Amino acid sequence: QVQLVESGGGLVQAGDSLRLSCAASGRTFRRYAMGWFRQAPGKEREFVATISWSGGRIYGADSVKGRFTISRDNAKNTVYLQMDSLKPEDTAVYYCAASERVGIRAIEYDDWGQGTQVTVSS
Repeated sequence: QVQLVESGGGLVQAGDSLRLSCAASGRTFRRYAMGWFRQAPGKEREFVATISWSGGRIYGADSVKGRFTISRDNAKNTVYLQMDSLKPEDTAVYYCAASERVGIRAIEYDDWGQGTQVTVSS
C-alpha cells in the first residue's frame, strides 16, 4: 500500500493554469500506475488521466485532451497533472490514485489521496 497526498489546487479564473502534485509514501518501490480522477458536487467520480510506471502509456479523457498533461518523477515519488486553459466545468475535487496497471475505471485503483479542490470562475 501507498499513501498519497495531493496539493496545488486553488481558485483561478477561466483560461488560467494550475499544476497539481501527488506525493507518495510507503511502498513506493512498487511500480504503480497512477491516475487522476475528479468529482464535482452532485456528480459521479470522473476519470481524467492515467500514466504507467515507466511513463510509456498515457491515456486521457476526451474532455481534457489538449489541455491537461499527466507526468511523473519516480525519483521524487510524485505524479503531476498540468492543467491549462481551465474552464468552469473543470471545477471539482481532484484525486490521485495508484493501481497495479493503467486503467480508466476507479474500481481498478487500490489507494487514493484525500483530494485537492480546484475552482474555476468565469
